[in-house]
Amino acid sequence: MDTEAQPTERDRSLPPDPEDSSARPGPEGRSRSALLSRVTDQLPGGRITLTLLLCLLFLLAVNTFVARPFEIPSGSMEKGLRVGDRVLVNKLAYRFGDGPHRGDVIVFDGTGYFGDADYIKRVVGVGGDHIVCCDGEGRIRVNGRSVDESSFLFPGDSPSTVRFDVVVPEGRLFVLGDHRGNSSDSRDHLGSPGGGMIPVAEVVGRADAVVWPFGHAGRLERPDAYARVPAADPSATGGRHG
Repeated sequence: MDTEAQPTERDRSLPPDPEDSSARPGPEGRSRSALLSRVTDQLPGGRITLTLLLCLLFLLAVNTFVARPFEIPSGSMEKGLRVGDRVLVNKLAYRFGDGPHRGDVIVFDGTGYFGDADYIKRVVGVGGDHIVCCDGEGRIRVNGRSVDESSFLFPGDSPSTVRFDVVVPEGRLFVLGDHRGNSSDSRDHLGSPGGGMIPVAEVVGRADAVVWPFGHAGRLERPDAYARVPAADPSATGGRHG
């Protein structure tokens, strides 16, 4: 007869032996726990303060590298963006692919070009584009194609009361406000250094959404107005560079 004791169901359900070293944390786990205890003991408020500090560091990292809020300072982007609106600026939008596209709403550092501040405008032309104002119907032409901007222009505004004929240098952007009658933009700096064209390197990011106030919140989509604009003609020489 087999006399070896067989484990019963009750035996298998017993808690582990407290003397069993496998049930205790190893040296690495104990050192981390001891370090955490020392840190929290030295902070007023202990673990709560530590948690708040970690959350703050996370938010700072997001604001620095990923996204940041931007408050609309003027009416230059009405009707879509109103004074006091907060938009979320995507700082990674152009880091891993193409640069800004026509129609994108961007935030950029205007120091040395517009003024010592960040600005928000819509991209109308990118490097190589030939932009003319205006055609026989008062519309802006980009690379020979007239653009219907009525879906986002401020009601009653014309595309521009300032005449211009420019070719955008490579690596730069021609930007305009949606409220053309209340916007200081590339048109107003054609004779300034850089010709009113913003370097792509000065772009902080793309404005992707209105996040405040909640009643006006929503995504900022790229309009279809520029979808049929052809690519720039490298041989175009009709315009003047800024």
